[in-house]
Amino acid sequence: MGTSSDVVSPGQLTDITPDSELGPGLSATDRGVVALVTGTLHQEDGTWSVKESNLGVNNLEVGDDFIGEVHGLQPKVAIIRIISVEKPGMEAKSLPAKELFADITVTELCDRFMPSAGDAMRRRDIVRARVTSTDPMIRATTKSAHTLGVLHAICTACGEPLHASDSKPDFNVACNRCDYTGYRVLSSDFNRLNGMDSSELNREGTRWSSEADGMLGHDGARPYLSPVADHRRGWSHEMPREAARSRSRQGRDRPRREMHDAKCTLCGKDTKVPFKPTMGKPIRCSDCLEAVKQGDADEEKLAAERKLLISLRKEAEANAPLRLFVGRLSRDATEADIKKAFGEHGEVVDFHMPVDRDTGNPRGFAFVTLSPKSAGEAAIKALNGAELAGRKIVVEASQREGGDRRRKRR
Repeated sequence: MGTSSDVVSPGQLTDITPDSELGPGLSATDRGVVALVTGTLHQEDGTWSVKESNLGVNNLEVGDDFIGEVHGLQPKVAIIRIISVEKPGMEAKSLPAKELFADITVTELCDRFMPSAGDAMRRRDIVRARVTSTDPMIRATTKSAHTLGVLHAICTACGEPLHASDSKPDFNVACNRCDYTGYRVLSSDFNRLNGMDSSELNREGTRWSSEADGMLGHDGARPYLSPVADHRRGWSHEMPREAARSRSRQGRDRPRREMHDAKCTLCGKDTKVPFKPTMGKPIRCSDCLEAVKQGDADEEKLAAERKLLISLRKEAEANAPLRLFVGRLSRDATEADIKKAFGEHGEVVDFHMPVDRDTGNPRGFAFVTLSPKSAGEAAIKALNGAELAGRKIVVEASQREGGDRRRKRR
């Protein structure tokens, strides 16, 4: 039972009499006065209330430093579970659900070539990182300051805390209990650093030796179980079947996308895109795309782009092929006859003549696509009602498939 200045939680019974004047956070029940929120009982001017002790919620911003644990490793990304935000007065506050994890890509680990995220940190490592982006997800870096990086790490073979060591080339951590050595992106606050310079231990800007280069995860295999990742398996072993299946699922063996030449509709520079450009659709280079996303694009350039897209759409519409419906065809009319008649007005880019499934005979109509659109319109005027193979035919612009179905239902 809570008394004055006691900390209470929702549903807890207090010793306040029901006839007392009650303020926020309290309610009178058959059992007595019950707290509705978490906080401290408080009396002022004869009125009892509960002062809430909710510390609030953290909202991460770009530039914030946080402490986290390496939760998972993917071929090119380390997933960090955020534990605490290093901001005055905010350390004890909780985080919203969408900000519990952050991603660190291999290019943001340190100024050294890292084929895989597992080449620089391991699961359960404690790290300090800095937020670089919050939209659409939390992204962080460990290379913008010497205080960022791994703060505490344990041996993957025996579980003993690792200490900094420069005794072996390319590696900077070692275990005192066993012969495990490895590499971590070390923070200047790494435990047992013993006055050593973290930048020298991280060997920023240096190349890997040929011996170490052979043990790195060049094929993205580091997160599965590579020699340095799991010391118990030794320096050489075959890739497990589970890892091979995981690699195939992740699509590393897929052919690379075909890149198409295009011109940026905003700045006019030549660029490449992984899709076939469509006239009248905006195509932007990486710089213009980022400027538009951040809201920094020049208004005059955007207005000029809109005018350009409108003119391109009109041009594309004028040059687009027109699909024609040809009806009341004679059974003697062949594909060659139809193509010859329509080919006099434009290029026949597509032709389809449905046949009966049971007899195999033509069903009396066909679809002809002429390019450009003006050629199709000319064919309608010239051939609608004209005689073909001894019978007058009907020629009109073909309706879309959905429109045909709706017309039939009506």
